Amino acid sequence: MNSSKAVGLADVAREAGVSLATASRALNSAYGVSAATRERVAEVARRLEYVASPDASRLATGATRTVALVVPHIDRWYFGEMVNGLEEVLRQAGHDVLLYHVGDPGGRHAFFEHLPARRKVDAIVVVAVPVTEHERRRLELMGVTIVAAGGQDATYPYVSVDDATAVRQATEHLLRLGHRRIATITAVDPDRADQPARHGRTRGFYEAMAAAGVPVDEDLVVTTTWGGVQAAEAMERLLSARTFPTAVLAHSDEMALGAMRTIRRAGLRVPEDISVVGIDDHPLAELVDLTTVRQPVREQGTRTALLLLALLRGEQPDPAQKLPTRVVVRATTAAVPAQEHSPAHPAARRTRH
Repeated sequence: MNSSKAVGLADVAREAGVSLATASRALNSAYGVSAATRERVAEVARRLEYVASPDASRLATGATRTVALVVPHIDRWYFGEMVNGLEEVLRQAGHDVLLYHVGDPGGRHAFFEHLPARRKVDAIVVVAVPVTEHERRRLELMGVTIVAAGGQDATYPYVSVDDATAVRQATEHLLRLGHRRIATITAVDPDRADQPARHGRTRGFYEAMAAAGVPVDEDLVVTTTWGGVQAAEAMERLLSARTFPTAVLAHSDEMALGAMRTIRRAGLRVPEDISVVGIDDHPLAELVDLTTVRQPVREQGTRTALLLLALLRGEQPDPAQKLPTRVVVRATTAAVPAQEHSPAHPAARRTRH
């Protein structure tokens, strides 16, 4: 609806052919409204882009005391840590949390299409979900405070790390050890066809290699989706590449673990034949002695919650907060042995018998 006049509940009721009371009960999932009527009213509300606003004073004071967390995955460590940090601070401040899981394309589409007609929150936290332009407009129809936690490309106030910097740090660590044939297993979101080819972590790798004057061998760049199993399969491709890598950088620690499984099953040693480095400092990284780049995941959640609370109080905190990352050197990276500076070193020959 392109009218400049705000759409009211009466407009929805009139368009749906029901009374004002029925429209209100339908949108609030109250008793006494048939499923067919509820769906018809909801469809009209979506089409008219109706938003059920509380009065301005309640919005300003956060009177509903409820915050929506939009999370793409609830079964992965990174997102669980982020949500734990957010929830702890918000709960201590007296706010309830509603968790919206938007992991699959269908659920994601339904969330962004239905949410504006169901506003029962004071604020929304987008947890590491890069939103499209259409999704951004849908969120802004809510008329509530929106902040982002984690890797973002939205225009909302946010707390995150610099993904490109994290990968530059990992790449520079390998370069200092003498590695030049550095492979990388890059991860992309399968639901983001519009994602730039060299965004965030991928961009950091190319920047570090260029700064060192080392050309990137594109045969040693493999792109897959997030996950250890996917990275294990990507590592198989790298071991069959024309040029044998002396090191591999994975976009996450889980992916690094998948790469290590493939390397060891091929009869190779980490780090004697191939060094491996990951990103994040997952709890398992310390257990397997994995060299990685640590990012403060839980702290990003707590800092995002504090940012949100400040905005709800009418304050003006720094809207773009980036936390530092650092290399944690463990046992999976080592200097390149002198005999392995050839593109076809002895380790490579062992894999091709």
